[in-house]
Amino acid sequence: MMPPERFDEILSRFDDISVAVVGDYFLDKYLIIDAELAEPSVETGLDAHQVIGKRISPGAAGTVVSNLHALGVGLIKSIGVTGCDGEGFELRKALQHWHIDMNGLLEAPGTFTPTYTKPMLRHGDGTEEELNRIDIRNRRPLVAWMRERLGSKIRACAGDVDGIIVADQVPEVELGVISPRIRKLICGIGARRPDLPIVVDSRANIGEFTGVIIKPNVSEGARAAGIELSGEPGIEEAERITEALAQRTGRTVYLTLGEKGIAVREGEHFTHVPGYSLAGPVDIVGAGDSTTAGIVPALCAGASPEEAALFGNLAASITVQQIGVTGTASPDQMRERFAEYQKRHRSIL
Repeated sequence: MMPPERFDEILSRFDDISVAVVGDYFLDKYLIIDAELAEPSVETGLDAHQVIGKRISPGAAGTVVSNLHALGVGLIKSIGVTGCDGEGFELRKALQHWHIDMNGLLEAPGTFTPTYTKPMLRHGDGTEEELNRIDIRNRRPLVAWMRERLGSKIRACAGDVDGIIVADQVPEVELGVISPRIRKLICGIGARRPDLPIVVDSRANIGEFTGVIIKPNVSEGARAAGIELSGEPGIEEAERITEALAQRTGRTVYLTLGEKGIAVREGEHFTHVPGYSLAGPVDIVGAGDSTTAGIVPALCAGASPEEAALFGNLAASITVQQIGVTGTASPDQMRERFAEYQKRHRSIL
């Protein structure tokens, strides 16, 4: 049961919470192209697309940061690695605008700042169509001394913050910030500090984490648990998957189920927290990041695992309605959405 007073109590504590976001910081760069201004290149004869606008936002771990900031989290620490390049400058400038603590965001010479460049073709009616994306990513591992510095930053932050989010974006084992050595370090902190909420979201390696809270989606979780899905997974499948994962990690498991909500496993206790059904168009890009950003500060503020899942559900339901941008949810929007959710789900609240 969560009365409105309890919801407000948890949400009001966010400005006293400190959270570190460790992982792969990307830059999302949208280039707005006017098709009518295209002109042939003198050198190649191919159309030269003309950019009339640009949108820049931090991506991957940076998306988590933007969501935490919008939710009113008091202190956010960025821990990761960027290159000494223009993309890194733009990424850091965007983070500075939110007054993020970037002492742990290291610069590595000879390294790219990972960037998703998204050409957006603007049509006459004002709508935009995404063309082939151009990705800038590192194809070599970080040098050893940079990994040592990164590990020192992670160890130091564990004693300074109320919670840690790990955003493991890069699927290749050695090419992202969360290398096997860094993963081992994080798992070790989790084993020593069961009181510290450490929540991991990993695209490809969620099954490699132990001693920490994990938050895969249902397909990631099934793959890590060695469970083959047939058709649309239901709550029974979610129960099996979370049980297998919890036995491995020894910690709470959050399994996101899209519009169905979140399955929560804590030891032998399994709970399904329904999602908030939406009508009309949605944009699910970044939904997982906003879910994580709702869960972690709620846990830090004293919420139960199930209560924290509700915060994650509500945050995601708000952000997916923001089309073509990296969506965020404000405290006022969270309160409004909670009131709407409460009307729909009186039997569980």
